[in-house]
Amino acid sequence: MWALDLSVILLIIVLISIIWPNFRGAPWVPTSFRLVRKMLDLAEVGPTDIVYDLGCGDGRTLVMAAKRYGAKAVGIEIDPLRYVWCQFLITVLGLRKQVKILFGDFFKHDLSEATVITCYLLQDTNQKLEQKFRQELTSGTRLVSNTFTFLGMPLIKQNSDARLYIYYSSNDI
Repeated sequence: MWALDLSVILLIIVLISIIWPNFRGAPWVPTSFRLVRKMLDLAEVGPTDIVYDLGCGDGRTLVMAAKRYGAKAVGIEIDPLRYVWCQFLITVLGLRKQVKILFGDFFKHDLSEATVITCYLLQDTNQKLEQKFRQELTSGTRLVSNTFTFLGMPLIKQNSDARLYIYYSSNDI
């Protein structure tokens, strides 16, 4: 009997994990490692950067930013299962000093220390983020978006083939 109860609880947790992020930003669709590297290269990430990944999923962008580019990285994840996975991953990889994972809604977290922000969100979510970026980010913070754009932000670079876009935040807009 308890095995059935445990199965039902696990099923509910998995369903919440799949559905909840869709309402708060975007469904989880992992970015390929090749594309993560292109995103970080295009943003010219280096050891002095603090990279924030909004909706960090399985943590691949954070791990690559820390290991390959020497940057500090902060991920924000609303899905409890992916959050726990990321905590496990950065512990196993010995990246606790370089990578931090925050649980919750990225709209409710302060992003002001970021020098680079990466995201693979929906167009609607990007539009909602623009005002938050104007209020919290230092002018010149690099914003890297996979597939979807920031219509009110100045586009600096793009890789049209990969559908990657780089913007600089600006408080003047």
